[in-house]
Amino acid sequence: MDFATARQKMIDGQIRPNQVTDQRLLAALAELPREDFVPEGLRALAYVDEDIPLGNGRALMEPMVFARLVQAADVAEGTRALVVAAGSGYGAAVLARMGARVVALEAPGPMAERLATLGGGVTVAVGPLADGWAAAAPYDVILIDGAVEVIPPALTAQLAEGGRLVTVRASGRRGVLGRAVRLLAVAGTVTELPLFDAGTPTLPEFRRAPAFVF
Repeated sequence: MDFATARQKMIDGQIRPNQVTDQRLLAALAELPREDFVPEGLRALAYVDEDIPLGNGRALMEPMVFARLVQAADVAEGTRALVVAAGSGYGAAVLARMGARVVALEAPGPMAERLATLGGGVTVAVGPLADGWAAAAPYDVILIDGAVEVIPPALTAQLAEGGRLVTVRASGRRGVLGRAVRLLAVAGTVTELPLFDAGTPTLPEFRRAPAFVF
């Protein structure tokens, strides 16, 4: 398979037509071999406009959704970034290629072991996802690389003044799209802005606890 051609077709057919204009982001997407971040048997699907399962509750996010989230995060050279549920490391690698100083956080297990080989200027951290990674806080950008039902206060507390957190809020209903959101921290207050309809697998660690029923 000609992965370079598939990569350019992804950008021209999925990314640019969906209001993604950040030139540093487009360059990072063009340079990074997305196929290296999926299981060997799924490399041929690396550039389709779908989420790709990675195992262990992780997925490589659909290219368009991922790109629009990153653009909304407003990543600049030197941005301090935390990628939560970093999975195979693609999101962290893209941010690093854009000039961010990236911490990639994963829960203990196979995904964290794979991340340890990522390199590329990304610092790998292993621990409970809902706790974030306070050792390197505060962050200008936090990307939760998957859908969530809840956003733990520990994560928003690690945002710098003017910091942005981007993710997809799951709808909680089967077959119903969620909504990509950006949270902004200003003067001790975090406000949430809806961005666009989006669907991506919900991270098990960020599901809402079942309500107790008598």
